[in-house]
Amino acid sequence: MQGSAMPNDYTPPKVWKWEQPSGGTFASINRPVAGPTHDKALPVGKHPLQLYSLATPNGIKVTILLEELLEAGFDAEYDAWLIEIGKGDQFGSGFVEVNPNSKIPALMDHGANPPQRVFESASIMLYLAEKFGGAFIPKDPSERAEMFSWLFWQMGSAPFVGGGFGHFYAYAPVKIEYAINRYAMEAKRQLDVLDRHLATHEWMAGEYSLADMAIWAWYGGLVLGRSYNAAEFLDADSYKHVMAWARRIDARPAVIRGRKVNRTWGEPWEQLPERHSAADFDKLPKAP
Repeated sequence: MQGSAMPNDYTPPKVWKWEQPSGGTFASINRPVAGPTHDKALPVGKHPLQLYSLATPNGIKVTILLEELLEAGFDAEYDAWLIEIGKGDQFGSGFVEVNPNSKIPALMDHGANPPQRVFESASIMLYLAEKFGGAFIPKDPSERAEMFSWLFWQMGSAPFVGGGFGHFYAYAPVKIEYAINRYAMEAKRQLDVLDRHLATHEWMAGEYSLADMAIWAWYGGLVLGRSYNAAEFLDADSYKHVMAWARRIDARPAVIRGRKVNRTWGEPWEQLPERHSAADFDKLPKAP
């Protein structure tokens, strides 16, 4: 941006070394090495599907899908265990065995022989969809290809929204104009990509699908004002087709339930840190 203030007091060393914390909201979970930091076995409930997660955008992709599968009549009962990333649960030995990348969500399917681990949110979604007969994957070959394209568009694009825009706008220890401008521009470009597509399509790929769930978890939350307190900053209301699509999905009963699973913030009626049966939702306080 012309006239922007630019930080100019840092010269990168020839070889980077981890000598001090990076600062910011999530500094405690960032480190330049992989592997476990402590021994901790994961709990296992009574259902074949065991999810270890937190209600971040990547986390709710999977809980929304599981609740949609149940809503559609599939036998997709599951236990969802809370992984508190701020406390380092993702670096426990049991979690690292399920996901060597130490990121949520992670899934164990004890109904497979031998039990099958699955990690990366889109991989988990595809695994579950195929396990239940291709649910929420369009049968039409053209729509199926479109669904895969948009699903992986989300996986490739969202890091610019989360690790880029969200980090520098909301979480970084200092406000850097150059970084915020750079990633706000990209976030708005992506919203425009979606808005142009949704201007002529009710859903991302012909019918409500995995692509809608995955994209909504990130971009629906963004335009509905639930991510980074940035809807006004990004002029979210101007993306009217994205907003209408986001509200349609937001009203789905399975989405309402899925957003609550593994959640530990917000209103009391929005928080279900662990989920072991459908009856758990009935135990939550009623919204006023």
